Amino acid sequence: MSEQMQQFRKEYSEEGIDFGDMAPSPFVQFGQWFESAAEVGMIEPNGMTLSTVDADGRPSGRVVLLKAWDERGFVFYTNFESRKGEAMAANPMASLTFWWREQERQVRIEGRIEKAGEQESDAYYNSRPRASRLGAWTSPQSQEIDGREALQSRLSEVEERFPAEEPLPRPPFWGGYRLVPDRIEFWQGRRSRLHDRMVYKLAPKGDWQLVRLAP
Repeated sequence: MSEQMQQFRKEYSEEGIDFGDMAPSPFVQFGQWFESAAEVGMIEPNGMTLSTVDADGRPSGRVVLLKAWDERGFVFYTNFESRKGEAMAANPMASLTFWWREQERQVRIEGRIEKAGEQESDAYYNSRPRASRLGAWTSPQSQEIDGREALQSRLSEVEERFPAEEPLPRPPFWGGYRLVPDRIEFWQGRRSRLHDRMVYKLAPKGDWQLVRLAP
């Protein structure tokens, strides 16, 4: 098996990054890298691994989709009663990881989780296709179910409850989270595994300090 895994070894070849390449703000830097990832045609460059730790200290990771970001933080949406929702309620510290393979780049974002505002969650929910809004009402996310038939039955009940000609409100158990970062790392692959790692750390006075880490 170890020999088989060796065939996947890749020599990174992209150009490196240095202090002079980095924006003063990590949010500006993230925007530049995100835009670059989108321009090369990557499928869902907003896909990110959300890592949490629950009340029992058990870590868990899953891919979710970034839906917005600004200097307040990075926003995604989910069921508050899901496994990740329960973990974030018990321990509000979490991390996000982006992997943009085509550009040999990784971004790691760490910080505190808070819920997005009601109006913010309503606005995003109402922008979704109706089928997705129905799905939010239908799925008891992370709970055990008997099979697909159970989901289909629940969907039929939801469709009967909310006819197509009537408004479809956001479920009270579904909405947005914002990760408010205090550390953001930008990683660029380099040859011989001597990668570039640039980290923005939030100082007590609220400004961002940029440092380089050994690979």
